[in-house]
Amino acid sequence: MSAIKVIDEKCIGCGACVKVCPYGAITMKEKLAVIDITKCTLCGACVEVCPVDAIEITVKRTAVDGMEDYNGVWVFAEQREGEIQSVVYELIGAGQRLAKVRKSSLSAVLFGKEISDDVLLDLFQRGADRVFIADDETLEQFNDEVYSKLLVKLIKEYKPEIVLAGATALGRSLIPRVAVELKTGLTADCTGLEIDEETGHLLQTRPAFGGNIMATILCEHTRPQMATVRHKVMPEAEPDKSRGMGEVVKVSVDDTDKRTRTKVLEVIKELEDTVNIAEADVIVSGGRGLKSPENFEMLKDLAKVLNGAVGASRAAVDAGWISYSHQVGQTGKTVKPKVYIAVGISGAIQHLVGMSSSDVIIAVNKNPDAPIFEVADYGLVGDLFEIVPELTKRFKEIL
Repeated sequence: MSAIKVIDEKCIGCGACVKVCPYGAITMKEKLAVIDITKCTLCGACVEVCPVDAIEITVKRTAVDGMEDYNGVWVFAEQREGEIQSVVYELIGAGQRLAKVRKSSLSAVLFGKEISDDVLLDLFQRGADRVFIADDETLEQFNDEVYSKLLVKLIKEYKPEIVLAGATALGRSLIPRVAVELKTGLTADCTGLEIDEETGHLLQTRPAFGGNIMATILCEHTRPQMATVRHKVMPEAEPDKSRGMGEVVKVSVDDTDKRTRTKVLEVIKELEDTVNIAEADVIVSGGRGLKSPENFEMLKDLAKVLNGAVGASRAAVDAGWISYSHQVGQTGKTVKPKVYIAVGISGAIQHLVGMSSSDVIIAVNKNPDAPIFEVADYGLVGDLFEIVPELTKRFKEIL
């Protein structure tokens, strides 16, 4: 339970708290600060700025009963058409590290239809100690109601300490529903996961305020600790072919689990002219500097020569020049290719968050002072409409 109050005897009516409150929750009445608790989020900005310590926040939290019963690290093994998504291997790699520190086991949770033994073996060879599998025709296509009910049931029964999922469209739809049902915390779009050596809590790091700061978030009083993790920010767990099949726990799917208000009628795939940006080793991205959607054809030509993918900044996507599936950045996809070529992209912090971990960054921009050059390994200053066709021509000659 948390509370905030103004100590009238200390308040000098300076109004500093009114100016700093980002939510307009404080007003001055009769030269005293008054806080509207319906607007206050307990951010603490007023406490820090008050020169006479007249504002006090009291935070009282109690841990849920039975927290010590939770043990183990779980990874939700997202699959599409029977194929495990590569973000899962990143999660297994992170999960192995966390489980080692916590001296616990690592489990994968897999839902689908007619799941093959090869898929299960792959999860064990990547590092899972145990795999929970729910195999039913109703699980062939993702349905957030059905999937969340099953996952909640499993978590309540087996009580894992940590649950991880990819920050994919599926993960972002599924995991919040599970967290709400379990009345526990969830940190979205994490880029770092560590264990606090002193307390054993999961330290969940994610970019905040447009990537200007990195926030580390803890779930101290409820379990499980849940996080979605951005794709391409952690190394994949490498397969160990010497490992065989481990413990497989088959999960029954009853009629109650299958009950849902919605049904998937058809899945329509978006056809890509080039490689998917989430998996590409080379990405050629375009921004507002391309001036029109037709000019993305120039980037597609270069990407095809390099066997790469086409990306885009948010400005290009918002302008309708290319679909959202190509967007790189804080509100798009996080990528980690071997080579990232930024064409006509100024380098806003929201974009840099999504691609700054690329092995090699090449920037093409006519403005020598563009922020993109601050993170670029190589920079080409000039007219992109001359540079890009010339690059495509040269690469065709040597590749």
